[in-house]
Amino acid sequence: PSLLSAQERFATRNGHIHFFSGTPVENIEADNRKVTSVFDATTGAIQFEALVRAFEFEKALMQEHFNENYMESGTFPKAGFKGKVEGVALADLKKPGAYTVAVSGDLTIHGVTKPIQTQGTMTVEADGTIKAHSVFHVKPEDHGIEIPGVVRKNIAEQMKVTVDLTYTKL
Repeated sequence: PSLLSAQERFATRNGHIHFFSGTPVENIEADNRKVTSVFDATTGAIQFEALVRAFEFEKALMQEHFNENYMESGTFPKAGFKGKVEGVALADLKKPGAYTVAVSGDLTIHGVTKPIQTQGTMTVEADGTIKAHSVFHVKPEDHGIEIPGVVRKNIAEQMKVTVDLTYTKL
């Protein structure tokens, strides 16, 4: 018998990323429900990717400005994260329960990659699916996104980003 066990990999194609910018002048928020992600429970490796154009806003004009003026989605079509989850063992993921985890890795937005660390939860459902949830903050300027002075007061210094991924075993 081999001592090497098969990798325990989980994936989703319909993860959800929500971002929120709140200021006294205006709230801006958008949702992307087409996030792809893979999680390797053996190593803790995790990555996700989102098409920037898949973010949907309440106002069409906001969506257009987001894609053309800020995110330049024609030049930088994807945003993504590649990193590691720590604080949950493979054995834990085989039984229902909720686990607080530490997430660290590299976040790439607008062609600029920055290290990021945050907390999250991984919840194992009775049917074996794993729900991952995390919230972190991103400053547009950290990723080379220029906010013109005339609208700076309309956009928060940092965006609140919420990631929800529901994984099924590959």
